[in-house]
Amino acid sequence: MTESEVLTSVQNGVGRLTLNRPKALNALNRTMCEIMTEALLAWRDDSHVRSVLIDHAGERGFCAGGDIRMIAESGAGDASEAKAFFLVEYRLNDLMVRYPKPIVAVMDGIVMGGGVGISDPAPLRIVTERTLYAMPETGIGLFPDVGGGWFLPRMPGETGIWLALTGARIKAADCLPLEVGTHFIPSDRIEALKATLIESHETPRAVVEHFAADPGPSPLEPHRDAMDRCFAFDTVEEIFAALAAEGSDWAEAQLKMLRSKSPQSLKVSLRQMRAGAKMATFAEVMAMEYALGGRIVRTHDFQEGVRSVIVDKDNDPHWKPQSLAGVTSDVLDGFFAPLPPGEAWTPLP
Repeated sequence: MTESEVLTSVQNGVGRLTLNRPKALNALNRTMCEIMTEALLAWRDDSHVRSVLIDHAGERGFCAGGDIRMIAESGAGDASEAKAFFLVEYRLNDLMVRYPKPIVAVMDGIVMGGGVGISDPAPLRIVTERTLYAMPETGIGLFPDVGGGWFLPRMPGETGIWLALTGARIKAADCLPLEVGTHFIPSDRIEALKATLIESHETPRAVVEHFAADPGPSPLEPHRDAMDRCFAFDTVEEIFAALAAEGSDWAEAQLKMLRSKSPQSLKVSLRQMRAGAKMATFAEVMAMEYALGGRIVRTHDFQEGVRSVIVDKDNDPHWKPQSLAGVTSDVLDGFFAPLPPGEAWTPLP
């Protein structure tokens, strides 16, 4: 018998979900999302379960994303398997956002893509000195999904827009001021934290606050004003121009990062961010991202991005179109068009 890819248990009133695919950095597949959903639904109305703890096996990654190879292979065809995965994954994300019991996510190690989708909804988000957080989708021709259109534009200032477009990686000292994490706890205290969460009858927040420490100064802090100035625009072209006018080493570094990304993904992601910021519910964002995802995975840029970064690993993608000017409003309108009622994403009851 092979061990389950998500271990589920109830320990002293704490429902525990342990991601158990360490060789793949706990990247999510459809089965893992189904296991977590089934457990969360069972615990939702179980009076014996007071709270939920999400952690992971292995030391390198909480969750490095979703099953990108499967999504790309499906997108090369009719995308039916990719859409089936998105349906289950996004329902899990939405279930967590609406969950009536406290969730603690221990984000120790790599947290990217799908890992963001199962940690951002948790009211208590623990980061350590090993945490590496990013939404790197524009580098593979995708967009920051799993609720990125809800969480990222609601971060302080324009920090979420910067993360969405550049795919920048941040560590614990930036995760707290950007509200990615709620508490910093050194990794050598994590096992004690988990044990106390399970053994104690204090609230999860009280337990977490007992262990919380100072992660140190934020490396991003000196650049926050420039970030808010340069990423405040509604077109990618204006953001490029603002960074060029800024003229600092930091601004030049951001421009260099952005120029390596898919022009199509940059424009899709910025529209997603601005649209998501105006939506009233997380479910609205999920419906937008589901429609978008089923279309984007079939595009040249996603197929080429996955080839370049994940399959061949040559990191030399050939984007089409190669320029921002080639990504027209009509193209974007097609990506963002609502799906017919029978095909649209719907939440779990």
